Amino acid sequence: MEEDALKELARALADGLRAVSAHRPELAGQLLWLLAEGRPVSPDRVAEAIGVSREEAIDILRESPGVELDDENNVAGCFGLALTPTPHHFQMGDRELFTWCALDALFLPIVLNRPARVESSCAVTGKKVLIEVSPDAIQGVEPAGAVMAIIVPEASEVCCDLRGAFCDKVHFFSSSGAAREWAAKRKGVTILSVDDAYRLARLLLESLFWQST
Repeated sequence: MEEDALKELARALADGLRAVSAHRPELAGQLLWLLAEGRPVSPDRVAEAIGVSREEAIDILRESPGVELDDENNVAGCFGLALTPTPHHFQMGDRELFTWCALDALFLPIVLNRPARVESSCAVTGKKVLIEVSPDAIQGVEPAGAVMAIIVPEASEVCCDLRGAFCDKVHFFSSSGAAREWAAKRKGVTILSVDDAYRLARLLLESLFWQST
């Protein structure tokens, strides 16, 4: 996809997702680093990281649309990274993690500045899609013709249900044909090569965070 078209897509995605990142934006980076250790993050650790009381930390976490808590108010998932299984397995070193959607698997190595191996299932054929991602580029894709499909979310829906409104509609596919089959039953689908999807991930991060700092 041409750069201008990717930038326009990134801006549209940023408009839909900004409500999630705008809620205490410093929280996203802190939580991702803590959760990337591979264990639930306690409210005490969050409180220490952002300089508030435990009770305040729990309130902040409960109010954030980008955070999922377990029954003990520990962070079990946040801003695309998860400890509980999803279709997108995300191995970072010796840590077995998961991501909420295909795009998360591409932007998290950039944010965390660490390479990762992604194993996902094609949403149509069930075939495995394997991707090696570094903080700077896609290092390998199998099968070579794998693609990603994405639907731009409505901001009003994302603020209430990030995963349902966005993450559950972003998948890897083993081929463009499989992606087109999936897209034929939905509106507003964009299909991208994995390399273009990685470029989109970087542009989205720039739109949401880096340009505002």
